[in-house]
Amino acid sequence: MLRYRTLPVTAFAQNCSIVWCDQTMEAAVIDPGGEVERLLATVADLGLKLQAIWLTHAHIDHAGAVGELAARLDLPIVGPHPGDQFWIDALPQQSAMFGFPLAQHFSPTRWLQDGDTVQIGQSVLAVRHCPGHTPGHVVFHSAEAQRVFVGDVLFAGSIGRTDFPQGNHAQLLASIREKLWPMGDATVFIPGHGPEGTLGEERRFNPYVGERSGA
Repeated sequence: MLRYRTLPVTAFAQNCSIVWCDQTMEAAVIDPGGEVERLLATVADLGLKLQAIWLTHAHIDHAGAVGELAARLDLPIVGPHPGDQFWIDALPQQSAMFGFPLAQHFSPTRWLQDGDTVQIGQSVLAVRHCPGHTPGHVVFHSAEAQRVFVGDVLFAGSIGRTDFPQGNHAQLLASIREKLWPMGDATVFIPGHGPEGTLGEERRFNPYVGERSGA
């Protein structure tokens, strides 16, 4: 079964999740935006074997430490979708703009497409391409654990911003309705910021995309 531990990192309190297979103790880290030493200390405390970096999208608070972590441990970088190449290219400028340590450049080992899967140990997660917040945003869905790691697509009571370059509000709403809602009301989503919630609660009550929103 898939297990996970979520750590808010950086001044943006970005939810970086360490996910692992409880049979093999092999692990991946989703969206290491910063605080590498803290992340590695948590991996060690949990007795895990870190195998990969999975990336939902390439905004600085999610990707700022990807290059450093990959270089230090020789880890493959999996994701996001190729639509975020321009955000990866802009990481140095993002670092300066938001006061982050200079992000090391990286190239994904493997780009992801809608319908792909990623695996850690015996746990397999489905990849869904969910553009709107960024054009290359993906989410990682574990049907067995009824969990989905959604990055900045959906939040408890809110949705991702679409006022960044190549953001698209209508596209984001479609991603949520067409890609997330079919995962089931009981599925718990782990957002890029803030508390977890269930898809059912958001489907019914989210003021931006819920049944009562009128959107």
